[in-house]
Amino acid sequence: MQALWMLAAAFFFATMAVCVKFASEYFNSAELVFYRGLLGMFFMWVLARTRGVALATRYPAMHMWRSLVGVISLGSWFYAIAHLPLATAMTLNYMSSVWIATFLVGGALLMGLLPARGDGAVPGAKGVGALSSQGPLVLTVLAGFIGVIMMLRPTIEQNQAFAGLIGLMSGLLAAFAYMQVMALARVGEPETRTVFYFAVGSAVAGGLAMFVAGTSDWNWHHALWLIPLGVLASLGQLCMTRAYTQAKTRSATLVVANLQYSGIVFGAIYSLVLFGERLPLIGWAGMALIMASGIAATVLRARAAPGAPAEEH
Repeated sequence: MQALWMLAAAFFFATMAVCVKFASEYFNSAELVFYRGLLGMFFMWVLARTRGVALATRYPAMHMWRSLVGVISLGSWFYAIAHLPLATAMTLNYMSSVWIATFLVGGALLMGLLPARGDGAVPGAKGVGALSSQGPLVLTVLAGFIGVIMMLRPTIEQNQAFAGLIGLMSGLLAAFAYMQVMALARVGEPETRTVFYFAVGSAVAGGLAMFVAGTSDWNWHHALWLIPLGVLASLGQLCMTRAYTQAKTRSATLVVANLQYSGIVFGAIYSLVLFGERLPLIGWAGMALIMASGIAATVLRARAAPGAPAEEH
């Protein structure tokens, strides 16, 4: 059942991205972030009351930082969805696991290059040793970024380089947001509360950004896209939480974590069927390489932090 819950979550997130792409024809990214946060805030408030989870927190600063990074990542992803093929935007956002692996490799290398006081080791020798000890992670990172180059090469040729960089940034910032979610989980914050405050941050930040970016002309027919956007995001989060809750063993947790990448498959199907978007063969190969490296990075991360919480989209 936990696998089915994760497949449902991936389906809901991919379908939400479809709503974002349609809605982006009538609303800017700031407006989409605002309405997604507003509807998500209401949904998570109802869920918290149903589960008896108090929303008061002793860590407002941690939630504020998580929301800030997460909102910028969300807005970047929405911008990428609006200006790139859906499959490309989905894949770049799912790069967060590869970025986390990059941080781990960089941290190990940095620690190796900083000898302890009184250590007579040759400068840089520990760094080489640290890098070699992280061999699987290094290969994972290299494979992921080779996949990015393969995917963005056709994108750049279509003069969409800026949108491609914004999509890549969304995955990078999602990795930072995920690390903050891990920190909140370590201090005992329930995921329902964390997601609620992220929704609050999205509504506040989106509302402030609307003063800068402006607002679109309101049309009730166009606004109908905003309702499934918020509802599907909340349903996806709920299904993901249920999937991880029901995964009682380490192997089950790994299966659930890796099934999140089915969202890329759903996104690719939507991209072909609904939007008629075509990627060259090298783009599809790059997408497959990013999926493989993301799955590998998830497995390696689970070994290092077996109690890590779910990623969010």
